Amino acid sequence: MSELRLLFLGDIVGKPGRELVRRGLPRLIEHFEVDLVVANAENAAAGRGVTREIGDQLLNWGVDVMTSGNHIWAQREAIDYIGAEARLLRPANFPAGVPGRGSYLARTSAGRPVGVINVMGRVFMQDLDDPFTRVLEEIETLRGRTRVILVDFHAEATSEKVAMGWHLDGKVTLVVGTHTHVQTADDQILPGGTAYLTDAGMTGPHDGVIGVEKTVVIDKFLRGMPVRMETATGNPRLNGILISADEATGKATSVQRLSFSAEQLEHELAV
Repeated sequence: MSELRLLFLGDIVGKPGRELVRRGLPRLIEHFEVDLVVANAENAAAGRGVTREIGDQLLNWGVDVMTSGNHIWAQREAIDYIGAEARLLRPANFPAGVPGRGSYLARTSAGRPVGVINVMGRVFMQDLDDPFTRVLEEIETLRGRTRVILVDFHAEATSEKVAMGWHLDGKVTLVVGTHTHVQTADDQILPGGTAYLTDAGMTGPHDGVIGVEKTVVIDKFLRGMPVRMETATGNPRLNGILISADEATGKATSVQRLSFSAEQLEHELAV
């Protein structure tokens, strides 16, 4: 059995998240013998969106494919960047004609193909096309070229994410949720061989409110007035999920949630 090891990083938030990737990702790749890295980068630029400079940095630091979500257009330059950089995805269920693409066929350093798909939920989110139908179309496009397919489902509601997991069980290798920035503890391999996690969590500062400075958010809840959201800085942690997959069948063979502080990345994974 030929096995692939895939690493998915939860939403990278601001400079603290980028620093964790810069310093810790090479250690993770070597320690876990990772073949391919996918990361959600839609909050990488000061907590909202991604720029060309930041996207290129993440790719240079070891990320192979970047997914996104509802903040993909927050930085104006992303519209041009996503058209030029195929490794940056936006949700596939945006309407036809929107710049960018929702899937990508990546290759490991050894040339082994891995499909990556990005879709976005609709419950408490922007009203886009049906992700449950659209994701099947993207899977069909990739299936002739690879059996190993990873799906980033960027969604708010746990129920919608769980439904997507069951919807795709046996059809893809991994369904991982993003967007809520709080890592869940339901990592598992479903009966059909699909690894599943409701939310990968957040690669960024954990001493705020899902990556935002806590005093600002508390003030908004107390007074109901508009505030300027600022990225928090303390307690940076890298969250993600590591899976192994059978390259021939596309079925997951192991799944492991990851949560490392900056200190743990520095000392426990020393290379």
